[in-house]
Amino acid sequence: MVGVTPLAVEFDIMKLAQIVRLDRHPLQDPDYVAACRSTLDRDGVLCLENFLTADALGAIVEEAKAGADEAYFCSQQHSVYLSPPDADYASDHPRNRQVTSSKGCICDDKLAPDSALREIYDAPAFRQFVMGVTGEQALHPYADPLSSINVHYANRGQELGWHFDNLEFAITLLLDKPDAGSRFEYVKDLRDAAAGDMNYDDVGRLLDQKLQPTVLDIEPGTMVLFRGRNSIHRVSPNETDKTRLLAVLAYNSEAGIELSQSARMTFYGRLS
Repeated sequence: MVGVTPLAVEFDIMKLAQIVRLDRHPLQDPDYVAACRSTLDRDGVLCLENFLTADALGAIVEEAKAGADEAYFCSQQHSVYLSPPDADYASDHPRNRQVTSSKGCICDDKLAPDSALREIYDAPAFRQFVMGVTGEQALHPYADPLSSINVHYANRGQELGWHFDNLEFAITLLLDKPDAGSRFEYVKDLRDAAAGDMNYDDVGRLLDQKLQPTVLDIEPGTMVLFRGRNSIHRVSPNETDKTRLLAVLAYNSEAGIELSQSARMTFYGRLS
């Protein structure tokens, strides 16, 4: 999405008003956009509480629960850097130490054409807002049919292990949460990827529980925009029998990008 006409955005706002609490989150207000960008730049994370209307949240949760039987569940061991082991370091070095990520997932192609998640994702007004907050000049969906919108499921004991993202930012919508566990934890700017500074010492301290992370208390209906490339983060294990439900909206700054076939097989169990 390179250009967005004012007419398209105006029409889109009327549709979004059924899904997004525009009374709390005026996406077209330049002052609101500037305030959100300032918060993201300062904290590395932007939490917009009560982002979804009650009706939209209910509909999305119902859709997520209905699709749970088709979710692909998997568990992986990986380093916090999401890269293959480096033989120059010992297996217990922070560069190579393994953590666990386990979850279920349904992909973009399993969502209904009129899903509220798709309405948000495709909305020119929403993308314009995200561009204004992040400073991106354009936002594009993934070229593959699976990766743009995902719904994640975390049952008892499932977690997202410590890691740095490969993308500059991620957008999530918390749909439902358990009564214990499944905490979003992070340490802001623990590395500088662009400068090649991986900060193994502090990563090791974190893995050894000698460095305390920040914990975000997020309620269902909250949108979170997070800069995870340099800020390490995880979701702690779910400690209850209630499933954590999370929607992920993923954009690219360039057109034609697709998740690799190996990544699709790992995360989704299929290519298309």
